[in-house]
Amino acid sequence: MTGTASAGSVISNDMSRCSAGQGPAVKVVVQGVKSSTGKMRVQSYPATKAAWLTKGRWLQRIETGARAGTMSFCLPVGSAGNYAIAVRHDKNGNGSTDISSDGGGFSNNPSINVLNLGKPSVGKVSFYVGSGVTTVTINMKYM
Repeated sequence: MTGTASAGSVISNDMSRCSAGQGPAVKVVVQGVKSSTGKMRVQSYPATKAAWLTKGRWLQRIETGARAGTMSFCLPVGSAGNYAIAVRHDKNGNGSTDISSDGGGFSNNPSINVLNLGKPSVGKVSFYVGSGVTTVTINMKYM
């Protein structure tokens, strides 16, 4: 799917796909969710400049209700390789980005500033997934 322009699959958050002996998959641990309101969206991307944060180029997406504190997600991937993860907390659940209240984060926790409009380069967020389960921890950032 990495060579197509179509979006991937919206999947349920089935943590059993990240248990021992499973994979390839990414266990995403999201820390610092500010509130239990709204929705969380976790998306995986192939770690390519062409696909990263490009509309419709994500591989897997999980959408679920937010829970304050730490949340875990499991995103299976098709094969070993380089991937990137983006997380968004839509605090009021309106489906739009509200910069003053919504939160976000990325794999490898790159610094975000107004110069890159919160969109770090793929080189800063890319990580390797082998044949098993790779765990990444993402620290949420809010304005």
